[in-house]
Amino acid sequence: MDVHSPLFFGLLLGLVHTLGVIAAVHALFTVRTSQGAIAWAMSLFFIPYFTLIPYLMFGRRAFDAYIDARRQANREMHSAIADLNWRPWIEEALAAKASSSYGELRALRKLGRMPCLANNKVGLLVNGEATFTEIFAAIRNARQVVLIQFFIIHDDLIGRRLQALLIEKAAAGVEIFVLYDKVGSHALPKRYIDTLTKAGVQMRAFSTRKGLFNRFQVNFRNHRKIVVVDGEKGFVGGHNVGDEYLGDHPPLSPWRDTHVWVIGPVVACLQESFAEDWYWATRRLPPLLLPDEYPDDGLLCQVLASGPADEHETCALFFMEAIHSARQRIWITSPYFVPDEAVSAALRLAVLRGVDVRILLPSRPDHKIVYAASSLYAFEAVRAGVRVFRYQPGFLHQKVVLIDDEISAIGSANMDNRSFRLNFEVMLLTVDAGFTSEVEAMLENDFSQSHELSAADITDTHRLQKMSMRIARLIAPVL
Repeated sequence: MDVHSPLFFGLLLGLVHTLGVIAAVHALFTVRTSQGAIAWAMSLFFIPYFTLIPYLMFGRRAFDAYIDARRQANREMHSAIADLNWRPWIEEALAAKASSSYGELRALRKLGRMPCLANNKVGLLVNGEATFTEIFAAIRNARQVVLIQFFIIHDDLIGRRLQALLIEKAAAGVEIFVLYDKVGSHALPKRYIDTLTKAGVQMRAFSTRKGLFNRFQVNFRNHRKIVVVDGEKGFVGGHNVGDEYLGDHPPLSPWRDTHVWVIGPVVACLQESFAEDWYWATRRLPPLLLPDEYPDDGLLCQVLASGPADEHETCALFFMEAIHSARQRIWITSPYFVPDEAVSAALRLAVLRGVDVRILLPSRPDHKIVYAASSLYAFEAVRAGVRVFRYQPGFLHQKVVLIDDEISAIGSANMDNRSFRLNFEVMLLTVDAGFTSEVEAMLENDFSQSHELSAADITDTHRLQKMSMRIARLIAPVL
């Protein structure tokens, strides 16, 4: 057949539209949210030549084969560590003491797969310099095992500093395990990985593109940032390994982010989260270490690891439980604010209960479509009585939740659909008035450097900008 003939083009268009209809039906049955299902189905039905390939890459939210495989891998991993007598004595001896504040989060005991444990020490790390200084110092003092997991690792100044330190520790006999996300670290050159591998560092990519029909699937990503040294000290938060996280990225600098260090029994849970991901990537367990003893006192902490293989939508339910449990205040910082209807309703209800609800967002975009959609949701939140702030000095990337006077959560989860349902995330929940007051002071300083959105800001926004926001919101469920 002549490929230039009208008949050929007619058959080709007919085939594309037929595939579009099939994909639209698939979207209606598999996409988790009704908004997302409608957004994909309508676009696949009417303009399949523009949306078929993006749907193959981003649209298959259910991804049942991957989820089933991941759950099976998790079960295998937990069976493998059962012989290690892992955690039972910790849970029995150091389980959470009575706490009225934690008791308000009634669903968290079942929602979180890991227990709330006592006798932890936690420190706040504000911005990249403090974070990497502390992480590098801990690695430099490592004696046995270092576990490292980041969504993004760059081959830049900070990336090469990490590389040199890991090579040095590997030569000293320390076992080092590095896990990075295949999508997030797509720019990481092979020579960076080969250099570490030749030095004895075990380095693997986390990828969900396994199997013939999943080779284009890049929608599920491992967004966790975890470092554990010798099973004693752990780190979790919003920083990745890149110069921009130290403020060396002029369009967005200075970069505003938050990490925490933690010592105590909850570090076992950080190791367990890392082990699940490492086992998925390699089908082998990394070394898991427990100290011989822990301090006699300290804070209550809980690791909340979430992801698309969970039985429940753990991350989204955590945000809803946090908002519903708030009695005096709920302060949330996130670089991306694309809540679903349930979370939006929870925020409105909190305002109606008289809770001080604040959302801190960036004033500069790193992803323009997400920023546009986020702006419209921010305007709607302001109309509902939520106090929304735009951080002025630079890009805001921290992920922090502050509930009343005793509870805070810091980690990798954003307030958007990707963190709610698609990404693997981890948050460290802390129950302590003293630490919460430190987080409060940090956020108060951020608010003082922010512009609070008002009704006048909404009115003054140009109609073309509002139109772009509404167009961006149409694809918000599939972002």
